[in-house]
Amino acid sequence: MFPRLKTLGPIAAGIAILVQAGMAAAGPNTPAPVHPPISGAAAHPAIPQQPVEREGKVTVDPAAKFTHFRVGNKNVKSIYLDGSVVWVGTSGGVVRYDTKDDSFKLFDARNGLLSNGMFYVGRVKGMLAVGTYGGGLSLLDEKTGKWKNYNIPDGLGDAFVYDVITASNGDIWIATWSGVNRIRGGNLDDRSKWDLYTVENTKGGVPNDWIYGLAEGKNGDIWLATEGGMARFANNKWENWNHAKGLGAPYAKVKDAIAFKNDPGKQSTHHAKQKQEMGLQGVDVAYNPNYVVSLEVDKQGTVWAGTWGGGLSRFDGKRWVNYTTVEGLPGNHVFMLHADATGKLWIGTNNGLTTYVPETGKFSKALTTADGLFANNVFAMGSSAKGDLWVGSFGGVAHLRAPQK
Repeated sequence: MFPRLKTLGPIAAGIAILVQAGMAAAGPNTPAPVHPPISGAAAHPAIPQQPVEREGKVTVDPAAKFTHFRVGNKNVKSIYLDGSVVWVGTSGGVVRYDTKDDSFKLFDARNGLLSNGMFYVGRVKGMLAVGTYGGGLSLLDEKTGKWKNYNIPDGLGDAFVYDVITASNGDIWIATWSGVNRIRGGNLDDRSKWDLYTVENTKGGVPNDWIYGLAEGKNGDIWLATEGGMARFANNKWENWNHAKGLGAPYAKVKDAIAFKNDPGKQSTHHAKQKQEMGLQGVDVAYNPNYVVSLEVDKQGTVWAGTWGGGLSRFDGKRWVNYTTVEGLPGNHVFMLHADATGKLWIGTNNGLTTYVPETGKFSKALTTADGLFANNVFAMGSSAKGDLWVGSFGGVAHLRAPQK
């Protein structure tokens, strides 16, 4: 387990990497797309705004046990470690930070992207890729600094892109707000290779068109995290699981530990319909065990699903087992799942970061702000081979250094 880290005080070697707020669509006069609320969480406290810096260097104390990188009033939704470079996807752009010289650069709608909001950062066909909030999928030519954008006219199901994976057979899968794309053979520039799977054309095999996460499982199976449950695409057939089939803990088990009291069903007809379909009309807090917000498949092929208020679910190929605060989980809203280089599963919740201990079936003591996290809500994470952790929350990233051996 990562050792408990000593708090260094309110400044805590804090470093300001500040990104531009807001969202931009294609064209200066085009209004930003409207997206339904994606959480029932209470509003975050404001982070004091600082002058925006788009490029430069920061000063880091390498002897400090942790360092904070601030991003203002924004969520850190994705972190991707790429050699010495850390890419940080936020709701205000994507930041490239080079740990070799502590230089950073902000990419957003002012230098080629079609949206400032980021859900995914990674690599696709060797290129840096970002999945955006309303601007589609964008690939960066790192030599020229130019972005190539893929959007609905190119075959993309929707301009909101939540996750991207390249399967072992070369297919690229893209999770969107309106179904999941499969690009056969990874041929992004061949429109005929683009497929789109939705609730309608799979006859309910995909349980909900909002696809939030993707992962490849055993034998090339593709797993989908959706707002209506989990789905698996295997041998060209679909199968799915929802709360009625064991996914997510029942309300009676978690009702006394729901962190967010305001009800998403009162914010949009979309969420109200979800509640009605589940028979949750009498539940007026942020709870939906069918809404899977994080997904990971470990080295053993076990599927892990983080739900919205229903805790963490584990599928061994036959049945689902659910873990909540009753079993030692820090919080029942599981925003992030990450398997590190050793195979250890990290779980980011509304109340800190923990790991699953397979030998005991329990969870390690949670890391919180007392241990160096920027905030206790953990939305994104990356880990290095030497054991450094980069943890994203609302307002910033915490770099927790591995102890010196």
